[in-house]
Amino acid sequence: MERNKLVTMIEIAVMAGLSVILSYVEFGALWAFGGSISLVMVPIFIMAFRRGWQAGFITGILVGVISLMTGGYVVHPVQLVLDYPLAYAVLGLGGLAVFHKSITVSRMVIGLLIGTTLRLVCHFLSGVIWFGEYAPEGTPVAVYSFLYNLSYLLPEMLITLAVLVFLKKTSPSFFKHSAPVGQNRSISA
Repeated sequence: MERNKLVTMIEIAVMAGLSVILSYVEFGALWAFGGSISLVMVPIFIMAFRRGWQAGFITGILVGVISLMTGGYVVHPVQLVLDYPLAYAVLGLGGLAVFHKSITVSRMVIGLLIGTTLRLVCHFLSGVIWFGEYAPEGTPVAVYSFLYNLSYLLPEMLITLAVLVFLKKTSPSFFKHSAPVGQNRSISA
């Protein structure tokens, strides 16, 4: 049992580090006021699908804190929490759709929708409350924040889905859950 906890902690650390590294692999245009399309969500969802929502949540918190420390933009303490640790942590909740069940592509899609929608809510609230001044004249702040954040989160979610489906198809055992030491537990892929 202790060995399984240690392995999980090591996986969380490795995946958090990998996620931060992958956040620098950006696709498409850069957004003027934050946001980008990258592979940052892939390792967080891998942890959520492989080890459960708690491991995904912790991985996300670590990614958010490291991202903040390596170039975050802060205007208020609540905005800091919304845009960094919380926005990445909620991605881990996508693991609720698959953990302790067979991992199918449809469950992955549901998990990605859950996590990405919650991340969108975090960035949307931050945008409405602290960055509304950047909305073009005549555009409601809520509409601007929603469209701005959706413009990079939707493509990022689709790219993440493509990578996860590729991993699932080429190496289905990668997503099998590990049984605690001394127990036999099989979960189909």
